[in-house]
Amino acid sequence: MTCPDKLGQLINWFVCSLCAPRVCKLWSSRRPRTRRNLLLGTACAIYLGFLVSQVGKGSFQHGQATNRGPPNNQDIFKVPFPEIPLDGTLAPPESQGNGSTLQPNVVYITLRSKRSKPANIRGTVKPKRRKKYAVASVAPDQEVLVRPSLIQPEVARAADAEVPGYVQGYLTKVGERPWRMLHGPRVRGSNLQQPRAPESNIRIYSESAPSWLSKEDIRRMRLLADGEVASILPTIFEGGTRLLMLEGSTSGSVPGCGPSPCGLLKQPLDMSEVFAFHLDRILGLNRTLPSVSRKLEFIQDGRPRPIILWDSSLVPSSNVSHSSVKITWGTYQQLLKQKCWLNGRVPRPEWGCTEVHHHEWSKMALFDFLLQIYNRLDTNCCGFRPRKEDACVQNGLRPNCEDQSSVTLAHIIQRKNDPRHLVFINNKGFFDRSEDNLNFKLLEGIREFPESAVSVLKSQHLRQKLLQSLFLDQVYWESQGGRQGIEKLIDVIERRARILITYINAHGARVLPMNE
Repeated sequence: MTCPDKLGQLINWFVCSLCAPRVCKLWSSRRPRTRRNLLLGTACAIYLGFLVSQVGKGSFQHGQATNRGPPNNQDIFKVPFPEIPLDGTLAPPESQGNGSTLQPNVVYITLRSKRSKPANIRGTVKPKRRKKYAVASVAPDQEVLVRPSLIQPEVARAADAEVPGYVQGYLTKVGERPWRMLHGPRVRGSNLQQPRAPESNIRIYSESAPSWLSKEDIRRMRLLADGEVASILPTIFEGGTRLLMLEGSTSGSVPGCGPSPCGLLKQPLDMSEVFAFHLDRILGLNRTLPSVSRKLEFIQDGRPRPIILWDSSLVPSSNVSHSSVKITWGTYQQLLKQKCWLNGRVPRPEWGCTEVHHHEWSKMALFDFLLQIYNRLDTNCCGFRPRKEDACVQNGLRPNCEDQSSVTLAHIIQRKNDPRHLVFINNKGFFDRSEDNLNFKLLEGIREFPESAVSVLKSQHLRQKLLQSLFLDQVYWESQGGRQGIEKLIDVIERRARILITYINAHGARVLPMNE
């Protein structure tokens, strides 16, 4: 027994000998309890409780010592801190050759205040290593397709911030990136990895594109938006139009101008052609060529411009009317009455029918009215009040509205292998035309309208579909001011759609399925 233990026993004996007589005297005496006796008795009772707790703790520690074996002087330093969890996260002490153990070094741990989650204390913490990408030198005559990785969630969240709520449900998932051509064999190994492909300007954050856009449409859009420009060719079109030869895959049904596909580069004022392409697909007409917006490095102003896919299967057109079929306004009205090729009926020679199916004119009239495209059916601007910026005023065609029957229609184009259907080209629309100045001459003679398009206009889903579709073209979306600017354009189209529905009801026009 050590000296501290003997001293503790003497203190306990002294206090007990002092308190016991007092307690007995208090219980035996009948005189009133004084304040002094009450205080002394309370103190003795507290001390007795303290002794009982000490005896219980000593018994518990003695039982643990019996289970572990004989005590050791080093056990005093093995008492763990209650803040450090003993759940196996700390490494066990290393053992020496003579059977003894090496004590761990003292570790000072500092925890940040107001931590939302408990600290995860590990014996060894390895820092995360960032993946490094290296490109090996390879032979130039071999090609490799590197599959892209998924878009990072941060990119998807940043894009969803400007998308309307009902579009976010469609755009929440991360999606695909375009394939990129790299020259050289695939490098296998853990140290060398191919770099990720650059992000496409055509963004799809879901497993599939909108249903009104086919896989071929998406492939052509990406070719126009991301394909490298190999050369620039002049064209016969006016207004600074150029033909860009793009480097890309020629497999599939993409028509090309020679060995590589091409895109027709137009002016920034023709950006409405991108909107026209998406509207055409949503209405189910499928008569326009794929069009995207793109910024090109060799153009100094840096403004985005529309690029339209060049289709070599189109029938060559004249330099005057840019049409594959020469037809005047008077002949056009006669064709509408004859209903050429309707229900498979072969027209008579005296009818003067062309190879174009009757329903094609109805689709063109509806499409042109929504976008107020006048350069096909009303080249002289006789159905509205033009401005000085319009081509008809600049070319001096406005006074020629007295004799409309002899005016030649423009931009009436067919394909060589499909003369029954039209291809809508030069789809420059106007969104700044007021409602009291709409060109109703575009609807003259039309007695039937396509059911697929009219159902979309009546379904109240036109805005949602246009937002989803136009969001794919990142350059166009940003060039129009994001969602706020796109919403203003859709407001114009929705108002014109309501006016068109009123016109159909007022004139008793029929709405028919036109799947020919």
